[in-house]
Amino acid sequence: MLAHDLGDTVAQELLARANAGTLPVKLRGMILLNGGLFPETHRPVLLQKLLLSPLGPLIARLSSRNKLAANLTAIAGEVKPTAAELDAMWTLMSRDDGRMALPGLIHYMVERREQRERWVGALQKSSVPLTVINGSADPISGAHMIARLRELKVPADVVELPRVGHYPQIEAPHAVLAAVEHALEKMPA
Repeated sequence: MLAHDLGDTVAQELLARANAGTLPVKLRGMILLNGGLFPETHRPVLLQKLLLSPLGPLIARLSSRNKLAANLTAIAGEVKPTAAELDAMWTLMSRDDGRMALPGLIHYMVERREQRERWVGALQKSSVPLTVINGSADPISGAHMIARLRELKVPADVVELPRVGHYPQIEAPHAVLAAVEHALEKMPA
């Protein structure tokens, strides 16, 4: 399983089920990219906090491509998203008024706090090989998240990408691909 950001939260729940023997598929391993694995180290940006507040639907309605660009640029490392990438992301977000789903989706931040013991425990007691690929310059879940991962003795291979922000798969695709290929080689057949 390969996951990023909100997908890491889904992956942690699936790992908890795999550890308990209740997941109907067999996981061979898990690769996680920049996500708030630990609620205590997650540093949401202002926009995320506003979307989670009662103002969330209004904030979503007022969102724009320019605001998206500003936020994504702020959480990127040295390699900033291109205009084409921002256009594509905005197109996907705004299609069929999709941005109105943002206040509901951002609720994962609350779920991370509520499910902390289950989801962090799943990482600590992982039944499959774990790899964490992390853009260290990410202000939301960068180097400080990796420090907490090590402090909690999560049995994961860690690949730190200096000067890379929240989207390592976009900012450093070749390094991420190499790390993914290495992780796959270590997983059982």
